[in-house]
This record gives sequence, C-alpha cells and structure tokens, in this order.
Amino acid sequence: MNKYSAIDLIEFQTPYTTANKLRRLLWGITWACFARPIPKSMAMPWKRWLLRLFGAKIADTAAVYSTARVFQPWLLTMDDYACLAEGVDCYNTAPVHIGRNATVSQRAFLCTAGHDITDPHHHQTEAPIVIADRAWVAAEAFVGQGVTVGEGAVCAARAVVVRNVEPWTVVGGNPAKFIKKRVLRDGNE
Repeated sequence: MNKYSAIDLIEFQTPYTTANKLRRLLWGITWACFARPIPKSMAMPWKRWLLRLFGAKIADTAAVYSTARVFQPWLLTMDDYACLAEGVDCYNTAPVHIGRNATVSQRAFLCTAGHDITDPHHHQTEAPIVIADRAWVAAEAFVGQGVTVGEGAVCAARAVVVRNVEPWTVVGGNPAKFIKKRVLRDGNE
C-alpha cells in the first residue's frame, strides 16, 4: 500500500518554467549541432561565442571543450584561461564561477543541485559553486552544491567534494579530506 496520497503526488512541482525548459532545449540543440562536431583546433572562439549567445560570461582566453556539457550557460562565468575539459558535466541550476587559470579536468561533475531529503516532496535545492583562481578539479571529481574550491586548491581525481576547500590545499577521497598543503616550487630551480 502506498503511504502517499494523490494530493502528495500532485504537490510536486518542477523548479523550471516552460520558458526555461524551451531555452534549455534550444541550447542543447545548438551545442549538439554547432559545437560538438567542430574540431578542437579551430573551435574555441566559436564555442565561446555560442556560450555568450546564451548568456554565459566567458573570457576570450577561456577554453570549453566540445564534449563538455553546460546545463544553463546563462549561469556560467569563466575568467581568463579557465578551462572545462573533455566530458565535464556542469549541471548549473545555480551560478558556477570558474576563476582565472582554474581547470576542471576530464569528466568532472559540477553539481549545483540536490534534493531536500527532509521534505516529503523531495523539492530541489540549489547553491552556487565557485572554483577560485588557479584551482584544479582533477579528472572525474565531483563538486557538490554550495562548494567553494579556494584559490590554488586541488581536488584529487575522483574526489567527492561536498564541503569548501581551503586555499592552497589538496583534498581527495570520498568524502574529500585534507591530504596536504599545496606548495609551489621556486621558479629558479
């Protein structure tokens, strides 16, 4: 026997308007048809232009690879030399900001949404993600809603990052934990 009544089921509502859904559909078709098939070597300016056309704030030196997926480009900001690598999934229901010289590596997942598990209707929750200047989210890492990856921080490959990462630290594991401080070598070595 189902413990939820028909009224409980009716109360679930999507957080997305029809206009938002149509905008995302148009974006998905545009990216699939006009960005994914273009070779890397000649596509960065074109892809930046497409993202800007849909409201993204992208620096002229930022890189977004063809197989990266951006849910809502109008909520994406990328500073100089920021990078979304091959296969990155940027599920940005809330703003995502990728700082100067920050890299989000292959198949990483930036997820600004979740669900309120205490809510009987399981409503969606959202919070922005910030990847600060010179930070690196390594291959296949997961960065959850509301997380700030501090300046120069590193999220190791396949890390599950659900809390803020202090600047100039390295975290890894599931859930991600402090591994060590990140110290840059002197350039004179």
